[in-house]
Amino acid sequence: MRYGSDFNGFALLDPLKLSEIASQAVEELLREGESANTLASYRGALRYWAAWYQLRFGRVIALPLPPSAVMQFIVDHAERTTAAGRRHELPKEIDELLVRLKFKGKTGPMTLNTLTHRVSVLSKAHQTRQLTNPCQDAKVRELLSRTRRAYGKRGDLPRKKDALTREPLMAMLETCDDDGLRGLRDRALLLFAFATGGRRRSEVTGAEMKHLRRTGDDAYVYRLAYSKTNQAAADRPENLKPIEGIAARSLTAWLKASGVTDGRIFRQVRKSGALGDALSPSAVRDIVKYRAEQAGLPDTYSAHSLRSGFVTEAAAQNVPLADTMAMTGHRSVASVLGYFRPQE
Repeated sequence: MRYGSDFNGFALLDPLKLSEIASQAVEELLREGESANTLASYRGALRYWAAWYQLRFGRVIALPLPPSAVMQFIVDHAERTTAAGRRHELPKEIDELLVRLKFKGKTGPMTLNTLTHRVSVLSKAHQTRQLTNPCQDAKVRELLSRTRRAYGKRGDLPRKKDALTREPLMAMLETCDDDGLRGLRDRALLLFAFATGGRRRSEVTGAEMKHLRRTGDDAYVYRLAYSKTNQAAADRPENLKPIEGIAARSLTAWLKASGVTDGRIFRQVRKSGALGDALSPSAVRDIVKYRAEQAGLPDTYSAHSLRSGFVTEAAAQNVPLADTMAMTGHRSVASVLGYFRPQE
């Protein structure tokens, strides 16, 4: 059966060419499907590239970049060993200005993780725009590969944050007892994150009442519909996270005192004691650091310590690895073992 070029009052599309509206829809779906943390890290990396490029070359950045610019970026930020000692090529004045303008946290060379992340973000920016990708240039790839080896030979490996196991976690919880509504929230939040498998920051602050079901006096089940390890929101048995005992009691106390019945579970607590908007993912990091400081613990804990703490404590309690993975959501043994921290 054949139809004309204008069927039922609307124009037919060219199958070999994506329309402008469809192109916009594709971009919006890709953006919506990306996690908020990933988008934030991409934006931060691209802002840094733009600032560095303008200060280094005296012109506004424009894609595609030549491979030589990417190689300059690598030697500017990667520390290397010379006869005169360790050095990198970013001029001191530019380095200090980038810090002053808050594009960098501190002066000096980048960690290997940060450097490779910045390069991978630039690579993705070229890839999505279907531009010639300088990061795939043979010389750039070889330089980055040798840089990784150099860091490895020197033993400059990423330093992982300590695991927030039972003992330090209990010390942090004690600081919450005399801190009013904020203390009730922090206690419930820390235990919720730990008890549900060491949840990530965005998963904690994104937790909603509609996914929480009470199953007893001291028991809940939380349905984790979406996570980093289940980005397709597949319906799996391990999506159901039990919350029992002290974690359940702390959650009940927070919900009762705050009056939260719908929407996000964890909210801001203003100085007046009134509830504010939902917490941002960075607030989980701030809560962990603040409670660790209040407990007199060393500055070696972060929000990720909850995840490594759950895995490490599970191993100490001889929990089967399959059960641990069901709680964390990991699909790979290698991935979950990456969160294990050997204990004395």
